[in-house]
Amino acid sequence: MADNMITRRQLLKHSASLAALTALPAGALADAAAVIRRPIPSSGETIPVIGMGTSRTFDAGADPETVARLRHVMQIFFAGGGSVIDSSPMYGEAEARVGDVLRTLSPRPEVFSATKVWIEGREAGIEQMQLSAQRMAVEHFDLIAVHNLVDWKTQLATLKQWREEGKVRYIGITTSHGRFHSELLDIMRREPLDFVQFTYNIGNLTAEDELLPLAADRGIATMINRPYQRGSLFQRTSGHALPEVATDLGCKSWGQFFLKYIIGHPAVTSLIPATSKPHHMEDNMAANVGAVPDADQRAEMLRAFRALPA
Repeated sequence: MADNMITRRQLLKHSASLAALTALPAGALADAAAVIRRPIPSSGETIPVIGMGTSRTFDAGADPETVARLRHVMQIFFAGGGSVIDSSPMYGEAEARVGDVLRTLSPRPEVFSATKVWIEGREAGIEQMQLSAQRMAVEHFDLIAVHNLVDWKTQLATLKQWREEGKVRYIGITTSHGRFHSELLDIMRREPLDFVQFTYNIGNLTAEDELLPLAADRGIATMINRPYQRGSLFQRTSGHALPEVATDLGCKSWGQFFLKYIIGHPAVTSLIPATSKPHHMEDNMAANVGAVPDADQRAEMLRAFRALPA
């Protein structure tokens, strides 16, 4: 085992700290029947719509206190009905910290494991993906995507072969920051992808123009990153009360409001807000159940958001 991976025994030695951190909040357990799930078009398998991202938030040290805190975050995620965890070797130590936590959980919860390949060259890509599996403590990933189109032809060829051989279940391509949309659209039209990942939120609707419609037409699942636009959406809503439509949807925070808006788009399969704070994860998972806004409600949500001072 790599030196930077913490063992379950080492973590449990810090029992006082751990006990304080791992008490789940009241009402954290989600009713499985109430969890919002969406089908992956290429298979029909359904996954919970709210997943967990790890960019920045899980790029943290391997000390027991840090791992205990991240363990608490992931416990809330699983208790809230979550299963999709997305990471990348680009995210520093994020994969390793996810793996550290998963090794401590017994019984191990159901995980839909997703990562990315972010390197040039066939052999380098294979080596990176194998290392990612070791770091994240998974035998085979459910989903591996080419990260930000880096050497995508080479890496996608390997992923197609791995999918045929049963080494990965789903394959895809990702972008972030709203970049590379033209190239991504071209790839979506030509390649047999299971997933695409890109940025979409109430403050950035670019994906509605072509990406989301094309994904629906081509039967490609969508994984949405930056649902809070790296937190900038909250700057606009700070100090403002939620609109009436939020109450109708059961939203108790602006965070839930933003997530529900995304969920309301029928071409969205999963979204992956990232946090390392237990109370933020609890808030995220509250959007994983209950009402899904219809087209009229989404229009009202957008109108209310745009009416706020910029």
